[in-house]
Amino acid sequence: MEKLAGYVEHIIYRNTDNGYTVLNLVSGEDEITCVGIFSDIAEGENIEAEGDYTSHPTYGKQFKVERFEEKAPEDEEAIERYLGSGAIKGIGLALAARIVRRFKEDTFRIIEEEPERLAEIKGISERKAMEIAAQVNEKRDLRQAMIFLQQYGITMNLAVKVYAEYGQEVYGIIKENPYRLADDIAGVGFRTADEIASRVGIRTDSDFRIKSGILYTLLQASAEGHTYLPQEELTKRASNLLEVEPEYIERHYMDLAIERKIIMKQMQEQTQIYAATFYYMEANTATMLRGLNVSYDVPDIEIEQRIRKIEKQTGMTLDEHQVTAVKEAVRNGLLIITGGPGTGKTTTINTIIRYFESEGMDIFLAAPTGRAAKRMSETTGFEARTIHRMLELNGGMEGSAGFERNETNPLETDVIIIDEMSMVDISLMTSLLKAIVAGTRLILVGDVNQLPSVGPGSVLKDIIDSGTCNVVKLTKIFRQASESDIIVNAHKINRGEEVTLDNKSMDFFFLKRYDADVIISVTLQLIKQKLPKFVNATPYDIQVLTPMRKGLLGVERLNGILQQYMNPPEKGKREKEVGSTLFREGDKIMQTRNNYQLEWEIRSKYGLTIDKGTGVFNGDMGVIREINDYTEIVTVEFEEGRMVEYPFKLLEELELAYAITIHKSQGSEYPAVVIPLLSGPAMLMNRNLLYTAVTRARKCVTLVGNDVTFQQMIQNTSQQKRYSGLANRLREQAENL
Repeated sequence: MEKLAGYVEHIIYRNTDNGYTVLNLVSGEDEITCVGIFSDIAEGENIEAEGDYTSHPTYGKQFKVERFEEKAPEDEEAIERYLGSGAIKGIGLALAARIVRRFKEDTFRIIEEEPERLAEIKGISERKAMEIAAQVNEKRDLRQAMIFLQQYGITMNLAVKVYAEYGQEVYGIIKENPYRLADDIAGVGFRTADEIASRVGIRTDSDFRIKSGILYTLLQASAEGHTYLPQEELTKRASNLLEVEPEYIERHYMDLAIERKIIMKQMQEQTQIYAATFYYMEANTATMLRGLNVSYDVPDIEIEQRIRKIEKQTGMTLDEHQVTAVKEAVRNGLLIITGGPGTGKTTTINTIIRYFESEGMDIFLAAPTGRAAKRMSETTGFEARTIHRMLELNGGMEGSAGFERNETNPLETDVIIIDEMSMVDISLMTSLLKAIVAGTRLILVGDVNQLPSVGPGSVLKDIIDSGTCNVVKLTKIFRQASESDIIVNAHKINRGEEVTLDNKSMDFFFLKRYDADVIISVTLQLIKQKLPKFVNATPYDIQVLTPMRKGLLGVERLNGILQQYMNPPEKGKREKEVGSTLFREGDKIMQTRNNYQLEWEIRSKYGLTIDKGTGVFNGDMGVIREINDYTEIVTVEFEEGRMVEYPFKLLEELELAYAITIHKSQGSEYPAVVIPLLSGPAMLMNRNLLYTAVTRARKCVTLVGNDVTFQQMIQNTSQQKRYSGLANRLREQAENL
């Protein structure tokens, strides 16, 4: 690693989000282009940098800075250049020259120790003198804090955030309780704080460490979908994480409960421990649902006459369950409609919409994902939005959702219908209900047999299981749907019946293969040659769905192979390696977590912005349009032409999506799906997963693999237990009425 010292003559480019900067550094007689992450650096500042020279294909020789230190300017020329650079507000070139002419090399000592003497200079009042001193001291303090934090392995980017949060308190916090960083600063988790603590020399059984570890364990559990953990399970997990005996964990529960960081709930023989946030989300969701669950007195005959009129106008015919659903929607403030594919959910929704429309009511339609909202629009003929867009996402605090629509600014409508409810987690449900006032009808539609939401909670299942809300289950498969083997077989899978694999179907095929590489070869042939013509779609529209991330037929291996054949390297096609993933222009990718900050825009063919907003969500799929090494930006085009610019540091939020897990396909529908199937853990290879995969296809399902595994999955009803308590909160509400 080489060293460079000099002053910053000019900042060519700066990304204010991540601090990535391109600057000209004057070092002796040389002018060198430096690139790297720089904290609040200004032109005129002196730095000493460490790094390596690299050669950029377009911009030539550059010095890539790994770490740097700001140095106080020492000679008169350097002091004058720094003060006149604009780094200190209120001092220009002429004033800087007058200050240095007066105080010479003693300038910084005067500013720091006798700032009132600056008022001796023409054009500087006493007040301005104090402002200048405050700025210089602040920069000195920041510089010293950066050096202090970096010795504990804290990166420059993070050090800036830490100093912005704590200021001069940072020294005490790092030495006494670095675990506070995990609570206070976005992007700092327990692992980072624990690493800092070990460098500081904090004991493994310190109270701070164990409390922080317990909260981290609950956070990790929420990433698996749990809103709480049974006490025994939490103790076991936290004990393994922290490598301390269980009694050290148990003794801290009461303190955390008194601090209101956890909630301990006794249910029958079990103590359930929640991170406080999730407990209050469940409790508030239950309260708000009860508030909406009012009844309206409308005569049966009146509703039936209106339904018959709608049937006549539209040519639709409703069965008894659908008629019941419409009646319940009219008579109740809250209704849940559940049913599998082909059971007439869409017809029911359409009738409900037309019923309320004929009453002169305003209706909002929404779904959890862009794909689901688009499909809802197509099947109803009415505009449907994502729930995030309906609630007017504003980006909120870093890493979290902030919505313009809430309890103080509710949604102004009479009826809200949400589709694909199985995908809605407890956090989004809470935000949605906060924005709905009593008197607004809420209709929740979904298939309870699909996989639960990616985020924590089992909202749809818990509401139905609670027995406290109005639920209509649609079970009859309609004639047109009964002609589709996708739908017929999906219901057979759901009922645990054997599926015939004779390939006499027009839309459901099983190609028996028993070797992973042969399965991949057949999959490629289907995507590139056979299926596009068969379903009238492009190879990119056809989705490979696999149960697992790892293994011979896991997402990671499949994507590497599929990328080589679907989007091979070409001259002029730029690439960027991130960890073990190589991204290439033209790649099909997926966003892997909710990012409420990312901005998107839709551009006209002339490049003008015609719409824009914030938020890219877990499961959104797109194509890489450009990789720019100089600005370190990757441009991705998502559905509906939404263009998003990703700084290189955010590329860890993306992954290749030629193949995706079945979990990630929830709420989406594709013209055709290919499902490679060999074997896997019983907890994963179950009926629920298979049912979800098959129901993702609109025109054609092709399974390639082991038919024995397929039939075993139909019989396997074991699935990972999801700890969620919304059903209990709803029952408690009902008992208290």
